[in-house]
Amino acid sequence: MTTGTGIIGKLLKDIPIPRVVKILQKFERPILDDVEAEFIKRLRSSRVLDRVQPGMRIAIGVGSRGISNQPLILQALIRGLKAKGAEPFIFPAMGSHGGATAEGQQNLLARMGITEMSMRAPIRATMDVVDMGTAQNGLTAWFDAYAAAADGIVLVNRIKPHVSFRGAYESGLMKMIAIGLGKQKGAEACHQLGMERMLDNIVAIGRRALSTGKILFGIALVENAYHETCRLEAIPAQLIEEDEVALQAEAKRLEARILFDRLDVLIIDEIGKNISGTGFDNNVVGRFHLPHMKSAGPFITRIAALDITDASHGNGNGLGIADFTTDRAFRKFSFEETYPNSLTSTVPASVKIPMVLENDRLAIQAAIKTCNIADFRDVRLVRIKNTLEAHLLEVSETLLAEARANPRMDILSEPCEFAFDAQGNIPGSAPVSEPRDSR
Repeated sequence: MTTGTGIIGKLLKDIPIPRVVKILQKFERPILDDVEAEFIKRLRSSRVLDRVQPGMRIAIGVGSRGISNQPLILQALIRGLKAKGAEPFIFPAMGSHGGATAEGQQNLLARMGITEMSMRAPIRATMDVVDMGTAQNGLTAWFDAYAAAADGIVLVNRIKPHVSFRGAYESGLMKMIAIGLGKQKGAEACHQLGMERMLDNIVAIGRRALSTGKILFGIALVENAYHETCRLEAIPAQLIEEDEVALQAEAKRLEARILFDRLDVLIIDEIGKNISGTGFDNNVVGRFHLPHMKSAGPFITRIAALDITDASHGNGNGLGIADFTTDRAFRKFSFEETYPNSLTSTVPASVKIPMVLENDRLAIQAAIKTCNIADFRDVRLVRIKNTLEAHLLEVSETLLAEARANPRMDILSEPCEFAFDAQGNIPGSAPVSEPRDSR
């Protein structure tokens, strides 16, 4: 750990931190006003419940964190299945999450608000899997043992761009079928040959899994740039492969990003698995941890990630993509929570430890000092709370002219100094308070 009074503090004490201005980025904002009503409507119009018969044991797979309205949708789905006389239960459709243990994955569900009490349905967690046959590429389609023993499987997931590969299918139902349904063993098999092969593996294993007839349907959710549910579909199993392509394209079109082409420094207040699989959404920030991923921008010289969310419970995946962090974040970093993801995905870069500074002030100053500009007062700096709230920024005065010229940006404040407490940290509030009428 570095100290403000030692040699590191002396090296950084005269590095100026710029004044910042609050900015609102504006993105397309479709939204469902009544998510539950829309879900019930889709459930009925799709006729996906027609295959459900009285007495059937239906396994509902969920696993992704940070999905808006997920508990609400699950409750409505369970009610719909029970109304047909079925006996639904929930299982964690997760690869190596939760430390790759059944208890850890059930705890993750609880952190999402998914418990037996709240769902009024049993939760059955295991890491045991069943061989469901060989895919065309030679890989095995593995099913969670509880799901394999059920009379039918329903999967619930958000469709969104992935941070480690590109294709017609990224994060969504097909990936959950190939990886989440197969638990740690399925995830390991899919990742073993690297992310460059991920799309081919997802399609091959997904097709084999769907061909078993065990999967009845999927619930697909799409969110806008403001992390709000804007579309949902109930998709019969035989249409998942076809329908997800259009949903993935829509999710890409709606995703947020930082609307500057080049930055010297980006400050991210917090990263965490409840925000993105890699702690922060690489697509928003434009920095990736794999060489085959091409960035659409912005180009950022230095990134400082100041904290790990409490909801991440020590999973610091993504910290290695940043250049600087704080002692506060470092002390939260749990090897047991973090390393299973990296060992399974075969991507160690995202769990490396960046340079650790004593506090927020020093981390920001270190990022500015090393960003390779002639005059530190000219630094092009942006601060965000996290990548779920990337529409809310604080930007250095050097970016004001570009912000004024961009019709997708509103300036919300006069320039102000960074506020640090006595320990040199930024008080725990969001960089920007969103105006009530910004929707």
